[in-house]
Amino acid sequence: MDRLADAINTIKTNEYIGRQDCIVYSTKLIRAVLDAMKREGYIVGYDEFVDRSIKKLKIALSNKVNDIGVIKPRFSIKKEDILKYEMRYVPSKDFGTLIVSTPEGVMTSKELKGKNIGGRLLVYVY
Repeated sequence: MDRLADAINTIKTNEYIGRQDCIVYSTKLIRAVLDAMKREGYIVGYDEFVDRSIKKLKIALSNKVNDIGVIKPRFSIKKEDILKYEMRYVPSKDFGTLIVSTPEGVMTSKELKGKNIGGRLLVYVY
């Protein structure tokens, strides 16, 4: 069971049908990915709440996501390979972004280029 894939699929479905918010399970990785999406403007924000002793997130959607998906397997990339994977998963150079897990935290591909580090691919969004 992949909680990140479930959360991304829920976001994609609710964006597609035009809802303003959605509810997903809460984990540290999902919160970090949502923070990266918020920095890029793909979501408005999120709030954490407890439902029957289970932590969940209520995500406020901005309806700016055209497509979003989890990258499996989670490829390990070097700083030189970022452009190669952007060309594979994102349709245009400045149109979308990859979200990558690094030793310094979860970052977007734009932030990675500035810091010159690599990591593991998690999500593409545009």
